[in-house]
Amino acid sequence: MHKIAVVGTGYVGLVGGAGLADFGNRVVCVDRIEEKIEQLRRGEIPFYEPGLSDVVKRNVREGRLSFTTDLGKAVAENDVVFCAVGTPEGEGGQVDLSQVDVVAREIGTHMTGYRVIVQKSTVPVGTARRLRRIIEETRGEAAEFDVVSNPEFLREGSAVEDFMRPDRVVVGADSERAMEIMRGIYAPLYINRTPIVETTPESAELIKYASNAFLATKISFINEVANICENVGADVQVVSYAMGLDKRIGPKFLHAGAGYGGSCFPKDTKALVHIARDAGAEARIVDAAVAVNREQKERMVAKVVSACGGDVSGRTVGLLGLAFKPNTDDMRYAASIVLAEGLRKLGATIRAFDPVAVDNARELMPFIDYVEDAYEVAEDADALVIVTEWNEFRQLDLDRLKKTMRSPVVIDCRNVYDPEDFESHGFSYTGVGRGKR
Repeated sequence: MHKIAVVGTGYVGLVGGAGLADFGNRVVCVDRIEEKIEQLRRGEIPFYEPGLSDVVKRNVREGRLSFTTDLGKAVAENDVVFCAVGTPEGEGGQVDLSQVDVVAREIGTHMTGYRVIVQKSTVPVGTARRLRRIIEETRGEAAEFDVVSNPEFLREGSAVEDFMRPDRVVVGADSERAMEIMRGIYAPLYINRTPIVETTPESAELIKYASNAFLATKISFINEVANICENVGADVQVVSYAMGLDKRIGPKFLHAGAGYGGSCFPKDTKALVHIARDAGAEARIVDAAVAVNREQKERMVAKVVSACGGDVSGRTVGLLGLAFKPNTDDMRYAASIVLAEGLRKLGATIRAFDPVAVDNARELMPFIDYVEDAYEVAEDADALVIVTEWNEFRQLDLDRLKKTMRSPVVIDCRNVYDPEDFESHGFSYTGVGRGKR
């Protein structure tokens, strides 16, 4: 058992802290916001993530997981400190490390013996060295410590499963002493033969960015193929399926749609471009993927306008789904934002429903009329847009939809349906890259 402090109770920190406690460690999660800590002590999770509440409650009940606002005490009493604070996008795509710097100074001030400082947040190459320098400048006594880079690879909506059964664990360390401690922390994963990649801090930091940028590029690539399909009469669903059968390519992330969003891909792709430029290199492919993704979301607005006969002024457009992906309430860089704001500027009235993201969406888009289910969205609507591929939107009663809509027009931004499903019920259907059949 290890005594661990996790600084930051956001997405990465809370999932990671709960997971480490479930491995049998004693974990205290730290956050400076008292209200948030009290909420967690009551067993309330501040964001939507399937399965996380059960893991948190179980480990609190069994005495392995606790919460505090006292960072100094947490640093003084625990041997391993995970830094999982926010690293938001700064000016020009550069990563804002101000919260990381604050934590580093606090660690330097309060550590009383050997500590392993684990950087869990996504940070630019060189941040581990930066942490070491700040801690060395602020430590009150000559306490020994090591800094480790241990990037997370959690997918929103399946983060608990990803933490418990990861594809790999990446640990970047210069010290064998620190590496041995990290092996002990992740020992439960050795039983499942999870690959543990042991490398330098610089390589570990870059692995995270390179992985996310590659996946984002794959999405942008298939969206460009989809746009070609629309112009030449091909079907991207067939094209991507055949591509995915090639083992060198694989089927994942080859799903054409409205582009990527969320907390990782948009921020990490721009950050990698910035990192490359700072290092005197270029990331032209990644830069292009960013541009394609931005344009793809704008294309969805044009699709809706075209499906409505070229004009949406005075018309009601219903949006099914608002979160950037299913099984999360995360609205960061969601395609629904571009869609709703674009259609509003063109004079449309927007009505929408999402199973879990409405509260977050309302803060960003108060002009939307939020309703209780998909059929209320469709009531007297001139067009219905599938924006997020929630499972409950995959088996809609199409006859019921047609009866309640003013015009039977559907724009499927995620290619959830076969065009024939809607067309056989008398709808005008527009997908992404569906071409001619």
